[in-house]
Amino acid sequence: MKLPDLRVCPCLEKGGAPRWAAESSRPRIRRSVQLAGVGLLITLLSALGCCAQAPGLSMAEGNTLVSVDYEIFGKVQGVFFRKYTQAEGKKLGLVGWVQNTDRGTVQGQLQGPVSKVRFMQEWLETRGSPKSHIDRANFNNEKVIANLDYSDFQIVK
Repeated sequence: MKLPDLRVCPCLEKGGAPRWAAESSRPRIRRSVQLAGVGLLITLLSALGCCAQAPGLSMAEGNTLVSVDYEIFGKVQGVFFRKYTQAEGKKLGLVGWVQNTDRGTVQGQLQGPVSKVRFMQEWLETRGSPKSHIDRANFNNEKVIANLDYSDFQIVK
């Protein structure tokens, strides 16, 4: 028995659409409702074993939750690094924590969708707060998680 290729839903090959999703004679609906419908269609197709992919991001990767610990080295204390980290994490919809260490570094944990965690890792490694100077960033203990352990992004004192 040959298994179907799950990378492309057979019903969507060559720009086609599922028979039940054909255009109806109803008046045009607003764009936001159409976009919401596209999201529901992707969810439905995923549940049926099909997979609709956004360019460069697989469905599995986009929905995967990860947790990663970090430690940032350089001039990162006394420059509002924790406050900016918290604000950036919240802006991205991530959860976790950040704190100063006795070694003059900043450490913490990030949790959320893998694509947003990757963006935050890049931010921690290259940007930080305006007056900070980052020498290096260490990320470790990365793992896939089923549920978030935190409800928001906290500064730990």
